[in-house]
Amino acid sequence: MRIDKFLSNMGIGSRKEVKKYIKDGLVLVNGEVINKPTKKVDIDKDKVEFQNEELIYEEYIYLMMNKPQGVISATEGYSYQTVVDLLEDKYQKRDIFPAGRLDKDTEGLMLLTNDGRLAHSLLSPKRGVIKKYYAQVDGVLEEKDMEAFEKGIYFEEEDIHTLPGKLEILSDHECYVYIQEGKYHQVKRMLAHVGKEVTYLKRLSMGSLKLDEDLLEGEYRSLTEKEVEAIKKDGGQQ
Repeated sequence: MRIDKFLSNMGIGSRKEVKKYIKDGLVLVNGEVINKPTKKVDIDKDKVEFQNEELIYEEYIYLMMNKPQGVISATEGYSYQTVVDLLEDKYQKRDIFPAGRLDKDTEGLMLLTNDGRLAHSLLSPKRGVIKKYYAQVDGVLEEKDMEAFEKGIYFEEEDIHTLPGKLEILSDHECYVYIQEGKYHQVKRMLAHVGKEVTYLKRLSMGSLKLDEDLLEGEYRSLTEKEVEAIKKDGGQQ
């Protein structure tokens, strides 16, 4: 791989910016200053440094975030803060996006990545990847609500019927919700259909990926190798 492509793929800068960095002697390969952007590097063997910091090449980035309320699940929010705005500069330059959406006032597990193929497969209803939510509601949850979820809920406005879901009642006003899809405001609307207004909602898991309880709201971390392997399996890529 050409060194200028390596550096731009790592989010160091545009091709034009990277060429200037190389010209200014800020890039080393195996301890030697290079001055040609066409220099080839072996991403598995060569040591690349930029401004005295070693760069480990990663084609794809996988981040787990505990999304806070008030932040939107998008790459651009105009007047709103986005989940991408919460990331360090080195990640913001890597074309990372949220895999799926959470409502502005919903918090919890958010997967951010630049792996479009994996994100698409995880979100496809055909894969049947289960998303688990914890909800607090205004109204008393009943057994008949569980039966309604098992049959799926009809949304009259769009003339669509959700896939069967699962409602696990924890108390009169608390429950877990399990769904395979991610339709607009789906959890809130399914609960509204059975006469319950959601007052708090948090996503706990997506397939095999579970929210790290040590992450405070707004914090994030890279997925472990084991977690990456598991979500790839969820998405049918292994």
